[in-house]
This record gives sequence, structure tokens and C-alpha cells, in this order.
Amino acid sequence: MISRRQFLISAGTLAFMGLSRSAFGKQSFAQVSEQLSAYGPLLADPHQLLDLPAGFSYRVISQLGDNMDDGFTVPDKADGMGCIALDDQRVALVRNHELKATDLAKAEASLQLHKTPLAYDSTAQGVALPGGTSHIIYNLTTAKKEQEYLSLVGTIRNCSGGITPWGSWLTCEETVQTKADGFSQDHGYIFEVSGNAKGLVKPEPLKAMGRFNHEAAAVDPRTGIVYLTEDKGDSLFYRFIPNEFGKLSRGGKLQAMVIKQQPQFDTRNWVNGAMPLQVNMAVEWLDLDQPESPNDDLRLRGYQQGAALFARGEGIHWGEKELYFCCTNGGQKQLGQVMKYQPSAFEGTHKEGLEPGHIQLFIESSDKSLFNFGDNLTVAPNGHLIVCEDQYTEVVDNHLRGVTPQGEVYNFARLSAQTELAGACFSPDGSTLFVNVYSPTKTLAITGPWQSFKS
Repeated sequence: MISRRQFLISAGTLAFMGLSRSAFGKQSFAQVSEQLSAYGPLLADPHQLLDLPAGFSYRVISQLGDNMDDGFTVPDKADGMGCIALDDQRVALVRNHELKATDLAKAEASLQLHKTPLAYDSTAQGVALPGGTSHIIYNLTTAKKEQEYLSLVGTIRNCSGGITPWGSWLTCEETVQTKADGFSQDHGYIFEVSGNAKGLVKPEPLKAMGRFNHEAAAVDPRTGIVYLTEDKGDSLFYRFIPNEFGKLSRGGKLQAMVIKQQPQFDTRNWVNGAMPLQVNMAVEWLDLDQPESPNDDLRLRGYQQGAALFARGEGIHWGEKELYFCCTNGGQKQLGQVMKYQPSAFEGTHKEGLEPGHIQLFIESSDKSLFNFGDNLTVAPNGHLIVCEDQYTEVVDNHLRGVTPQGEVYNFARLSAQTELAGACFSPDGSTLFVNVYSPTKTLAITGPWQSFKS
């Protein structure tokens, strides 16, 4: 069994290097063929949950209300998730729960009574706020869940995050609520949860990484720099340069991206289409002071200093020497964009100005039948992107969309439930795709002939 790091290099390199070489040219995403059959047509699921191509199947390994090993039941609103190798057979799935304080009223009784000194924040009655993470210990050989338990509590709206090269999950609060809103702690931080956690961890907000509507994180394994997205219509794209590799709690420097020689550049393309497709744009980074941002003005101050604007930055995936991230409602039709960032060979050092990093608008959708509100994303064993859709319409039709190295799109799965798919991540050996059904919570393990379709 190969390690997660080896898989990210092998599969990620195929996808991201292939995608960066694609003949996408100046076409928009919607101009790609709609007829790519890929694994074949989606077959109706008799259980009316997830339609998949022939040869693929899913197993529900966890769902809302299941009894866990710590005496609690599985919480609702499962969002971002990371898969971390524990040994040659077992992985830890660290799963976010995007729960607010008001969700306690609908939670299972044990969570409504949960009092612990390990909660980051609690109600006036001392009950732990329901947001946080849970662990699933899953055996890839037996295809069975071995353990399940809470691993972080007391936070708010844990949306997405990202795994680290040192075996932990960065879980991000998508909120900026403070003590002024009736809480005992300020919120809007990132927390780190070890894949090896055996139960609740002591929550430590990583304040130097900024307080804002955090969405996702990706770590460059070469430098340890963490790249961060923000889920706002006028968001920035951030990086955090740690003082010490792998020791995020020891502080560092938070910065925002600026398009070189084009301050306050608008990548969203809502009005003037200023961001061209497939054109590398050199960047620089500006230091941000007061990262805890008590007035929730970090992005506003960054923009005033010249930072570029992005349309609701969401999921990030790190490939080989580059990363991709979704901008949910970017583009002229506001159906979604995917950005590509290639760091400098001297990223984060005083020499990076000699060879700056580059940002590129990789794809932009103009047809919701092809791609609508991309959110979390990952890479399949055949080197294709797998993107979770997260529509906001009265009747949703969310899919897992595949994107080939040539930039062609196809449907890999369709969700029948009126909610979203989130947290897509592969096992280190590439055999299993794990994904969450947001609400009511279900975590699925999907297996099948991943290598049967290549392009």
C-alpha cells in the first residue's frame, strides 16, 4: 500500500500537470463537449441516494443518529473531510460538522447535555457548542468501520479544511461571531486535529492564521506554507508562512495575494471579464496586520492595500508544485470558476520577487448543466479532478463532476437527496472515494474500476 503522500504525488501530478497542459485554449468551460461518456451513463440507485456508473457501488459507513464509541451519536451537517493514513490498512476520516449554536435544539439528547472542559466554547448552561469534528477509523482491507467518536467540540460552522503533511486535519470555522454575539469566545479560527486523536483534543485556535469566514486550507509539503480560502463574495486568497515548519501554533505571517502591477484586481469576472482564461498572471503578497480582525475587516483592509478579489473561495487541492481552488459563484454567469496557483521556486522568501508565483483562471462555467457551484474538490486515481457541487436553488441537482486532464467534463455521480455532497477525499491507495451527504449526515465509501477510464 502506498502512502497518502505518494498517492498525492502520483495521482495529483497526473491530473494537475495534465490539466495545466490541456488544450483548453481560450474556450470557456461550457464549450467543452457535453457528450463525454467517461465511465458510462449513471444508473438509477434503487435506494434513491446516489446514482453511479456501472461497476461502481457505495456503502453507507456512517449516518446521522448512529451510536458512536464515545456514547454520543453521529452529528448532522457533515461537510469537509480529510483522509489520513494510520497504518497499512487503516485510515482516519476526520469529518467536519457545520453546526451552529442554534442547531443544539434539534440535536440528539446526549449532545444537548454535553459538558466538557475540552469544549472550545459552551452555552450559558455549560453545554458544548455542537460544531467541530468527528473521527471514523476505517479498515480498507475489511471495508469496515472500526471506531467512531467526537474529536473536537465547541466550535461553530466547521465548513472545510485540509490535511497536512504531518498527519493532521485543519478544520476551519466559517463564521466571524464574537463574544458580542453572546458567546464566551470569539470565533472564526482554524483548529488542528491530529489524525491519531483517540477522542476529544484540546482546542487551540490558530489565531495568527487569521479570523475570517474560513473555508479550506492546503499545505505545500515543500515549504509548509498554508494557503487559505475565504467564503465571501469579496474574498481574498491568503497564505500563512509559519515560523516553524509543521508547528502552526508557534505563529507566523499572514499575507494576501496581489496581482503584480495590477492592484485591486477583480478575478470574479462578474462585470468586465478582466480575468482571461488560461493566462498566467504574476503575483506578489502583502503582509496583513491584526490577523485576529476584531472588526471583520481583514479582507477590506487587504483590498485597500491592493489585494485581488475572488468570488467565494472554497475547496483547495494540492497537486505537484501547484494547487487548484474553487470560486463558487465566480464567472460572468456566476456558476463557478477554478483557479490554479503555481508557487515561486523561492516561495515565501526574499528571493521570490525574482521568480514570482502565478495565478491562472483555469476554467469558468457558463452552463449549469456542466458545472454549477463547485465546492470541495479532490483527485481520482486516474488523475482526474472530482468536484463536489453545492447549488443553492429551491430544487437542487448536485453532482460529482469529473474533469479530465484535457479539460473535458463528465458526470461521475448524481445525488438524489435535496442536499449537497461534500468532503470528497480518496484513501491513500486510491481504492476508495469517501464523501459526505451533508444533511441528514451520511458518509459514503465508493469503490469501483477507477482506472477503467483514462484520457
